[in-house]
Amino acid sequence: MQNSDPIWDHVDRHREAFIGLSDRVFDTPETLYAEHASVAEHKKMLEHYGFRLTENAAGIPTAVVGEAGDQGPVIAILGEFDALPYLSQEAGVAEHQPIEDGGNGHGCGHNLLGSAALLAATAVKEWLELNGIKGRVRYYGCPAEEGGAAKTYMVREGLFDDVDAAISWHPATFTGVNEANSLANTRIDFTFHGKAAHAAGAPELGRSALDAVELMNIGVNYLREHIPDAARVHYAYLDAGGVAPNVVQSRAVVRQLVRASSLPELNDLIARVRKIADGAALMTETRVTSQVFSGVSNLLGNRPLEETLQAELEKLGPVAFDAVDEAFARDIQKTLTAADIDTTFKRIGAKPQKDLALCDFIAPLDRHSDGGEGSTDVGDVSWAVPTVQARVATCAIGTPFHTWQTVAQGKAPAAHKGMIYAAKAMAATACRLIETPSLIDTAQQTHRDHLEAMPYTCPIPDDVNPPV
Repeated sequence: MQNSDPIWDHVDRHREAFIGLSDRVFDTPETLYAEHASVAEHKKMLEHYGFRLTENAAGIPTAVVGEAGDQGPVIAILGEFDALPYLSQEAGVAEHQPIEDGGNGHGCGHNLLGSAALLAATAVKEWLELNGIKGRVRYYGCPAEEGGAAKTYMVREGLFDDVDAAISWHPATFTGVNEANSLANTRIDFTFHGKAAHAAGAPELGRSALDAVELMNIGVNYLREHIPDAARVHYAYLDAGGVAPNVVQSRAVVRQLVRASSLPELNDLIARVRKIADGAALMTETRVTSQVFSGVSNLLGNRPLEETLQAELEKLGPVAFDAVDEAFARDIQKTLTAADIDTTFKRIGAKPQKDLALCDFIAPLDRHSDGGEGSTDVGDVSWAVPTVQARVATCAIGTPFHTWQTVAQGKAPAAHKGMIYAAKAMAATACRLIETPSLIDTAQQTHRDHLEAMPYTCPIPDDVNPPV
């Protein structure tokens, strides 16, 4: 691809260094709030390229912010680098082949996400310096997107208060502007306190905390019939009360993950779940306490930014994959179901193309999606400042994320090509914003209009700290 935008040259100049960063982070997969090696690699790159560092951002040891430039608008570029548990997998192998049983793996491509974001920030830094343009680019190295809500804490602590606009991306099976559809959620740990007793000799003296957890889960299961279609409630046992069935369990802990389309809807659903917990405690004569673990808001769209990013994607054209990329993608597709492959097309409202291994088009901005939605702490950034995200093809069509198949493709040439492409799209969007103050003004007015219609309420209470 011949570069037609000078900012693309700045990206290409450093592509190999940042592919190396992505691969190093891939090789040391770390989960929420434990990304010490990963953030260290990002700090090295920030220092090498002359960014001003803020370490321990928002009091989080694995969060870092790097800034360059002075005066002018502040453009944030958001990066992530956390992995997922139990997804260890050899790269470049189209079969399930864990490196370490029970080990971690980059099943959501965040090794690529953070590296491309930092590459984009580095390119914008060079562009500002070369052209003597007033403006600031700020890279946010954000940990714990997978369930830890680090960005929500960073927003709550004011780290985005002076930002004019934020840009991010996510690896995907297609290329297009990310739809501003996600579910607000919160994770709440409910601890039931009972009374131990001999389960055979004197069961009447015991009050089972485990019974209370099970009754709470039954209550939530019945609740599911009576919640909005998009809402979800999931759970996991954190402490089932021990391994001795002949002891009435005196303590048990369950984490309830509650999701809804908006913050008001989420708050209503949380209140109902809490009532179920209180009811379970009443039925078992136990006591229940709760602690919010994390929480994120739904994404807030920004049409002016989305149109700007769409224009940059169309200028770039599709990611330029080659025959080798397609061959490996087809090998991956052999491990998937037809329903898996159809999901990509549902996400963009397109007719399935059975013979297409890698995305060779740009999804239209106004498209109808039939795909399911997850959650992201980018949502809270989008309530703090105008925000836009890209989705960029890095893997075979149909690849389900949070699976070994995603990890297997995380160091492939196709993933690297998508990563460099994402950096160009984000850097070019940042340049357009800095060059066009009126565009920032329009994006901010759109953002204010949204907030006036529905004010922001942080989903994490002020007295809850990051679980670092």
